[in-house]
Amino acid sequence: MATPNCLILWVLLIADTVWTQSVRQAYEIQDPEDWDVHDDFYCPRECFCPPSFPTALYCENRGLTEIPPIPSRIWYLYLENNLIESIPEKPFENATQLRWINLNKNKITNYGIEKGALSQLKKLLFLFLEDNELEEVPSPLPRSLEQLQLARNKVSRIPQGTFSNLENLTLLDLQHNKLLDNAFQRDTFKGLKNLMQLNMAKNALRNMPPRLPANTMQLFLDNNSIEGIPENYFNVIPKVAFLRLNHNKLSDAGLPSRGFDVSSILDLQLSYNQLTNFPRINANLQHLHLDHNKIKNVNMSVICPTTLRAEQDAFIHGPQLSYLRLDGNEIKPPIPIDLVACFKLLQAFII
Repeated sequence: MATPNCLILWVLLIADTVWTQSVRQAYEIQDPEDWDVHDDFYCPRECFCPPSFPTALYCENRGLTEIPPIPSRIWYLYLENNLIESIPEKPFENATQLRWINLNKNKITNYGIEKGALSQLKKLLFLFLEDNELEEVPSPLPRSLEQLQLARNKVSRIPQGTFSNLENLTLLDLQHNKLLDNAFQRDTFKGLKNLMQLNMAKNALRNMPPRLPANTMQLFLDNNSIEGIPENYFNVIPKVAFLRLNHNKLSDAGLPSRGFDVSSILDLQLSYNQLTNFPRINANLQHLHLDHNKIKNVNMSVICPTTLRAEQDAFIHGPQLSYLRLDGNEIKPPIPIDLVACFKLLQAFII
């Protein structure tokens, strides 16, 4: 029988991208004067090429304003914390093996990204563009991409069709941007068939984003202004296991009639909202954060979820809740003893 902790570990292992690329053996280093951009041993003067890691190019923290020519052997490119404003095609014309590009903490704008500069990188898996000056999600992007990190930009627009060819993308991070509800169309996320983690925390959303990919397992929407969740919203994302809605404006009236009685949800975070009652939950739920709301009492007839069917071998012991936070509410003692009787697996209870 799987324990609660094993279940969460299993979901995390599935959601996490597995690194399988092997690092080639170090090349024999030649005299730098003999190096050429087409030579496997070429290293731009602005950067560092470690002999023990010949597929990596380190150009971070060097005050660069332009991207240097990238040698053809490079898989991993580090350009973070520079003054780069643009991404032209030319520096990447020989970089056909690139898997990883880190351009965090630069000054890149959408106008500075030459069309085709990124989409030509047919083997690129990870693209980091955090802490730049982007105002919309860049497009076109390579079909091979698995992770796109765009946190802490100024993104307020997602052009139509941006994600239509990104069927390999598993993680999309748009946290701490300027997204409003009007940034989304019903087909905005169409094409993201394998997306598992979506982070849109710290934006300016008042509604739940529409039509999320069916394989979404981790949905992070903390620090928005979301007031409600549409009826049957979770039917579209039947695999969601981790749901974070901390620091929003959710009220009892804004919840669907079934509340969060969703069998796939294992970790539910609703801290710092405006709930006055304990919402309905499913017996599969393992971690629940309800701290800093306006809950006044604990009604066990509502709180205790129905025991799962005995034929579900992994859950024959009833509710799986092991962690519960209720501090920062208006609950007065005593706490009903039925709460412990219901949640027999409860290991941490903060009130």
